Amino acid sequence: MTIPSLFQQRMVSESAGRFAGRVLAVFLIVTILLSGIALRQWTWQKTKHVRFQHDIVNGFYWGSQTLAEGRELSPNAPNSWPALFRGYFALYDRVKREAYENDYQLDYPPLRLLAMSIWTKEVRTEFPTMDDGHPERIKPLLRVNLLCELISAVALFFLVRFWVRRASGSTESRFLRHVSAERRAWICGLTAASVAWLEPSMILDAHGWPQWDVWILPFYLFAALAASTKRWFWCGALLAAGAMFKGQLLFVAPFFVLWPVWQKRWTHALRLLAGFAATSALLVWPWIVRTPGAWISVLIVAAVSSFIILRRRLPHAGAWIAGLTALTAFLAGALAGGDFAWLQIGFLYGSEHYPYLFISSCYNLPCLLDHLGWSLTSPLWSHEFGSRYITITPKWTLRVLYLAMLALAALGAARHTRNRDTRGLIAIAMPWLVMFAVLGQMHERYLMWGAVLSSVALGVSVRLSAIHFVISTASTAMIAHVMLIDKKLDATLGVIDFLHDVRPYASILVLGCVAIWLWQALSTRLPAFQRHPKESSVENVPELSLQLNAE
Repeated sequence: MTIPSLFQQRMVSESAGRFAGRVLAVFLIVTILLSGIALRQWTWQKTKHVRFQHDIVNGFYWGSQTLAEGRELSPNAPNSWPALFRGYFALYDRVKREAYENDYQLDYPPLRLLAMSIWTKEVRTEFPTMDDGHPERIKPLLRVNLLCELISAVALFFLVRFWVRRASGSTESRFLRHVSAERRAWICGLTAASVAWLEPSMILDAHGWPQWDVWILPFYLFAALAASTKRWFWCGALLAAGAMFKGQLLFVAPFFVLWPVWQKRWTHALRLLAGFAATSALLVWPWIVRTPGAWISVLIVAAVSSFIILRRRLPHAGAWIAGLTALTAFLAGALAGGDFAWLQIGFLYGSEHYPYLFISSCYNLPCLLDHLGWSLTSPLWSHEFGSRYITITPKWTLRVLYLAMLALAALGAARHTRNRDTRGLIAIAMPWLVMFAVLGQMHERYLMWGAVLSSVALGVSVRLSAIHFVISTASTAMIAHVMLIDKKLDATLGVIDFLHDVRPYASILVLGCVAIWLWQALSTRLPAFQRHPKESSVENVPELSLQLNAE
């Protein structure tokens, strides 16, 4: 047989192998996708007797209040879409006006309130007499949860693939050392996305509880991807849009500002802030720009800034124009009759609503402090400076500690970006883990974000992947504990007691995992200890073998 025919057979065999590999990969992806959907349906059916009904009722109640306000403001078309939006824009003012001692009860940011109002309108249209205390037709919100989970898995795939593909050889896994960089990136990305898609705490939170915490995951993940690819304006825009669904995103948003600051890329941080301000102003525009004077001032600043910036041909002109216009809109709203009830009720009230070290069942530092007899606002140290009385409380001590650790996580992201190290993924997941581990007033569900984000470890190392599964187990246990406590069925009393008894030990375990995670986010291997692929010496290789390899 001639050499060309052997070469052709080899090419055909390789092509067939690649095709078979792609078919197998598609089959595996479809199987995981369908398994995840089936698992969510099974979870919804099996948690019927322990479902946490309060959040469903609360969302339906405030959606109904929006509709009632709209009917009052639009008596001629009480069930129309314009009536809904009139009620939506007026509800914050009414709640603030009628609240007793600033106890608003409502703690929904604008986009979350809008989503609940639209859902309620659709349900009320089909079932006008439905009782607020027993809302049905929850399936549309579960589909939104499913969509957000799917988008999160896709975003996580792209994020892990990007970091693994651009990584230097010093951080390769020895298990994939002989796989090409492109294929290694695909394998790690698909593995991390699959694990995130099947994350039990996320499924239990979104389809067993159910809650709407998963809505902000796509925004954070795509913001991280935008920051990784230096699209800082869009990073800020995504963070602002996500925060309008759930304000907890604001706790971790400073991470993305500090990331370019540690790199001394001041313009990157400013572009991020411009994107954040522009998106926020766009979403709350009907509240803050309400008078002719405010409109005129915003239009003048937009026109003048556009003329100057475009004439000078500054880079990223659109970002600077949008940022200046947004800043003017907020200033005009503050000085010319704008309404900021959405800020006070949707964001500030929620941060002060529960004055406790932790809520329900949490495995974190505040839980351990509570076992020692501490409280959120008890003074640790106080001193009187003239007419001022200064008190240091656990609440502010934990917040300062959190900000310090958030800054360290941003330092790790900046360092690993420079070194093209996949441990930048660890730094990106770090804010959610630190937030739950250190801050007070945490709900047990909030570790779910860290559990999903920690699946990026499957693109970094096997050891860190083990930590992900520990965090996932802890997050699932906390959510299940609260669901069981709410109903207290006889068959679950033993499980409830067990989960209560292990809480201090589980808290220490979670804190240990977070400490290891933070160490990995900050550490930098010395060059002498880095793993490099073995290089063959040309002098020691026979010339004939080089020629055969070349052929």
